[in-house]
Amino acid sequence: MQIKAMRDVFLAALHQKMQKDNRLFFVSADFGAPILDKIRADFPDRFINVGIAEQNLINVSVGLALEGFTVYAYAIAPFITMRCYEQIRVNIAILSQLRPMNINLIGVGAGVSYSLSGPTHHCLEDLSIMRTLPNIEVFSPSDYLLAERYVERSIAHKTPKYLRFDAMPMLPASESVENFEDGFRVLQIGSKAAIIATGYMSQKAKKVAADFEVMVIDLYFLNAYDLEKLQACLKNIETVITLEEGFKGVGGLDSEINSKLKNKQVINLGFELKYTFKVGSREFVHEENGLGEQDLIELVKMLTNNDSYQNKK
Repeated sequence: MQIKAMRDVFLAALHQKMQKDNRLFFVSADFGAPILDKIRADFPDRFINVGIAEQNLINVSVGLALEGFTVYAYAIAPFITMRCYEQIRVNIAILSQLRPMNINLIGVGAGVSYSLSGPTHHCLEDLSIMRTLPNIEVFSPSDYLLAERYVERSIAHKTPKYLRFDAMPMLPASESVENFEDGFRVLQIGSKAAIIATGYMSQKAKKVAADFEVMVIDLYFLNAYDLEKLQACLKNIETVITLEEGFKGVGGLDSEINSKLKNKQVINLGFELKYTFKVGSREFVHEENGLGEQDLIELVKMLTNNDSYQNKK
């Protein structure tokens, strides 16, 4: 399998769809990619660059969606979610409950994938704030295969969506995507514990759990997955670890799982409520926040050896 970026694969597949469907419209907040040059050149009447103005990006995109277009609004993840949160809340979350609209917010730079750019470009709040809005589906893929599969869903489901893409090219977490609409997939079978992760952290969970009898679940639909199937997968598991590249304890992945798996011991792992100003690699930022590979391996080792470990949240 090749190393590819989520956005490149998604946009390439979208470009193919735009050749056949003249109701697909793309709006960018002055954020580029090589494939976007091709979209702009091939469909100049269905591509708008609004400039560095994310609030206006939302307003223009909503206007197009209300006219019946399927709209893709594209910007850096922390900016498309936080710079224009009021516009998303009022013009998308609230208005979509009254007026149907198919609008897809594409945020690139999930978690600390822009690790060298510091806390202004780290995106640790988006899972929490986007999950709290009614009427918006949150999609947090772990690789480009999932991103590519989502193109069909983004067209077919006439509802608002937030697509949380990693900025870095990477290998797939799994070589196949079965039962995509379930909203999750099992990356590794295990019986002693389970890790439920999302986005890049699903890749990391699979890596650190490789030598242990631990189930690894990649949850990519944060609020639209098949809960009954997930519960069935975890039927014989007593301890569940949630792992996210976002702030913990404030409404992200951990909040979702804590509320749905109340009969399990759940250990929540994520970033503490502080920003990281030290600059380094992604793993360096993780290590600074207790989420380094060795930190996770030590925790999994304690759990699988049945050593006592108090539930820490």
